Amino acid sequence: MVNARKYLLSKDSSTKTIVVLDYNKLRGYEFNPKNSSEYIGVSVNKMVVIKPSFVEKVLKKKVKRKLDLYLQFIVSILDSEDTDPTGLRVVLDDVERYRRTIINKYQLYLDEKYVNLLLKKIDLLSHEIKMKLIYIQQPVEYEDEIERRRGR
Repeated sequence: MVNARKYLLSKDSSTKTIVVLDYNKLRGYEFNPKNSSEYIGVSVNKMVVIKPSFVEKVLKKKVKRKLDLYLQFIVSILDSEDTDPTGLRVVLDDVERYRRTIINKYQLYLDEKYVNLLLKKIDLLSHEIKMKLIYIQQPVEYEDEIERRRGR
């Protein structure tokens, strides 16, 4: 069994003493850093950010990256003519999962106005995917046949 130690980086500028905090009482945003470089004997597996302004900056950056990724995918799908409907359904499910994640996890840390804006953006993305699914499911010949029936 590995000896699991918990380290706390803290700075108290007024007294220049070590600050001991109770880990069970800390309420902050937990995440696993991906770009962690290993120092000699120290590896970062999990971080807890407590300062609200820093949590907000981290979450906004994370959300922006994810929304840009979805937007690039949707633009690439809309530009291409032949797409697989199963791939679109998978992305639609992923967008809906991300929407629930924002509501359940990020809403605690972000401003209500910003969360509402994010949810509107996600709804717009899911609407575009749904429209593309509808367009793919209706063949072009079927649309031409409908137009011919309407004329007298």
